[in-house]
Amino acid sequence: MHGSLSQVGPCPAFCSSLTDGPEKGASRSSVIQCKPGGNCPSRHRGMTRQLSPLSVAEDSAAPILELQNRSPSGICRHSRVERQSRSGEEGTQAHTESSSQEAEGQTRCQSCTSTFLKLIWRFLIILSVSSSWVGTTQFVKITYETFDCPFFMTWFSTNWNIMVFPIYYSGHLATAQEKQSPIKKFRECSRIFGEDGLTLKLFLKRTAPFSILWTLTNYLYLLALKKLTATDVSALFCCNKAFVFLLSWIVLKDRFMGARIVAAIMAITGIVMMAYADGFQGDSIIGVAYAVGSASTSALYKVLFKMFLGSANFGEAAHFVSTLGFFNLIFISVTPIILYFTKVEYWSPFSAVPWGYLCGVAGLWLAFNILVNVGVVLTYPILISIGTVLSVPGNAAVDLLKHKMIFSVVRLGATIIICIGFLLMLLPEEWDEITLRFINSLKEKKSEDHADDITDSSVHTRSRSRANGTVSIPLA
Repeated sequence: MHGSLSQVGPCPAFCSSLTDGPEKGASRSSVIQCKPGGNCPSRHRGMTRQLSPLSVAEDSAAPILELQNRSPSGICRHSRVERQSRSGEEGTQAHTESSSQEAEGQTRCQSCTSTFLKLIWRFLIILSVSSSWVGTTQFVKITYETFDCPFFMTWFSTNWNIMVFPIYYSGHLATAQEKQSPIKKFRECSRIFGEDGLTLKLFLKRTAPFSILWTLTNYLYLLALKKLTATDVSALFCCNKAFVFLLSWIVLKDRFMGARIVAAIMAITGIVMMAYADGFQGDSIIGVAYAVGSASTSALYKVLFKMFLGSANFGEAAHFVSTLGFFNLIFISVTPIILYFTKVEYWSPFSAVPWGYLCGVAGLWLAFNILVNVGVVLTYPILISIGTVLSVPGNAAVDLLKHKMIFSVVRLGATIIICIGFLLMLLPEEWDEITLRFINSLKEKKSEDHADDITDSSVHTRSRSRANGTVSIPLA
């Protein structure tokens, strides 16, 4: 570009050779005029351009001088359209990249917020399950101070189960886009009893055994609270997980798992240690028997539910629990009346009944049942189990701070063993395969890192040897 400006072919009607010199000291533009159709004078062919420093810089930045975009008058001028278009494209590309980075940042922020909210939700579920169960147990202990009628408390609290399905339907009306009538929703949830829905025969056949097991579980639990502390009873009740596994293994032919067998053995060991704490005598052994009986009937309830009714969604579970409450109100109401007139559970006068404490027990028990069903549907079932086992340290804290309980070493050891066995029960069925895959992945990662280190060290050694004029030859 610093040599002569050569021409090929005839020159246009009016050609101009322009030098870009914005300063005053720059050379002026020379204009060459020639007639249309004529040839340019030969003395201008070898003409050289005198360039200013700025024009040199611009030409070095754009080394190709294009003569294009001719005007209708025939003037040839240097075009900067390409340079402007390039700058425009670069600006657009930079704007697009910044927009994409902002969108990616917003997506990451939204994902982090969603993950944080999920963790908060799961933590609240665990805390609510544990708090409701601890509150129920402690309210029962307080109620016993003025009202010693465990079966009446069981019957009264079970009647509140009737409200589970109305609460579920209220949630359906508040959240569902396509709202259904109560009768239609009731019939839809009645499929848990079969394709024909809830009939009188199925009502008696399916509801009666589960209602009896439900009442026995709660009644034995309340009897155990009369003999033992809330911490001991809640720990012993956690053995129901081990009993569920044993019954499922025997009755339902579930998969055998060594870890769960170990957990069942630990649960039995904890039961024996708890009974041995007071020398296998007095109220302690009776309370342990009541608590183990409550855990056993609870495990039998769960296994029979899985055998005859299978899995159920939240609506079907709410319908079934309300049906149990309705059956309890109709058919089991005669039992507390009999116990009252036989003076097994007698209270007088009627106004002395602590209805506030009874309603507190029933309300917390109802909240626990709803949370268990809601939590299983909305989150992982393992979180509900964790919330249940956390009731043991929760009750221990209340007993220690409020009732000034002193735990013996044997009872404390038994409680810890039972809780560890409960946590072992929460291991998935493929836990051994998952563990082996995890260990193998760690080994492969370590071997890859070691190979990378060896490669880096060999490269460094070769570079040093070459610098010193020698070549290292690896041995075979």
